[in-house]
Amino acid sequence: MLHFLPHPLTGVISLLLYVVNTLFWCIPIMLLAILKLPPVVRWQSWMSYLLDACAVAWISVNNLTTRVFTRIRWKVSGLEALSRKDWYLILANHQSWADILVLQNVFNRKIPFIKFFLKKELIYVPFLGMCWWALDFPFMKRYSKAFLQRNPHLKGKDIETTRRACDKFRFKPVTIMNFVEGTRFTVDKHQQQQSPYSHLLKPKAGGAAFVLGAMGEQLHKILDITIHYPTGIPNFWDYISGKVRDITVQINIIPITPELLGDYNDIQYRERFQQWINQLWQHKDSQLSKLKQGVKQ
Repeated sequence: MLHFLPHPLTGVISLLLYVVNTLFWCIPIMLLAILKLPPVVRWQSWMSYLLDACAVAWISVNNLTTRVFTRIRWKVSGLEALSRKDWYLILANHQSWADILVLQNVFNRKIPFIKFFLKKELIYVPFLGMCWWALDFPFMKRYSKAFLQRNPHLKGKDIETTRRACDKFRFKPVTIMNFVEGTRFTVDKHQQQQSPYSHLLKPKAGGAAFVLGAMGEQLHKILDITIHYPTGIPNFWDYISGKVRDITVQINIIPITPELLGDYNDIQYRERFQQWINQLWQHKDSQLSKLKQGVKQ
């Protein structure tokens, strides 16, 4: 609508609207977080629905800003079979901070509100920690291999703690997000890793396996997401200032079978899961090659 404005002005206005919108929704989220404090399961569940509604509204306004100030041509496939009543794990390639905005734009009101696993220490971050807790972002405590060798009695406690933290999701649909590469793709990182993939970094299987180990019985499906920027990988500023013209998002739904569940500390399961994630990444790399060549899927 207002995409005729110069890119710098578009970026400034969009950023201002993003900030104002975020500050606005922080107020009801903080208030509802206080109301959520009484340890009554049903009451906390009601508050969680209201909190998620606030988060969805926040994303909706951000998406409206994108529609008004940019003219992105979206090419999205695979949305038809999704539902807000299901439980999902998203596995996606990661190229830019804009990826999060892209996923929020594509999936808002199509699936349950997307949440991330956070380190337990982040709950103490002023204001944000309470907001994350209020929005039911699961906090996890992971132990290093060296720590477990010194304290073998704690083996498996990380999964157990996270599973308890996710108990609330048994009655309320949720989407958990995981960028399998663990960091954004760059040519330098690709070369340093000597990645066997042309367009991807090496996948880190541990994170996805940890989520499945903690929530496998609650999650129903994996959403294998491939994000492609035909004109080059944008940064956050490129996205909000209207420089991005085309974005392709391909969604592949994968059922969660018993073979994908297990204890990542078990060597046989670890090798099996790593092989599965490598095959998934090989297919994604092939998809990106075809997209870059302009071949229809």
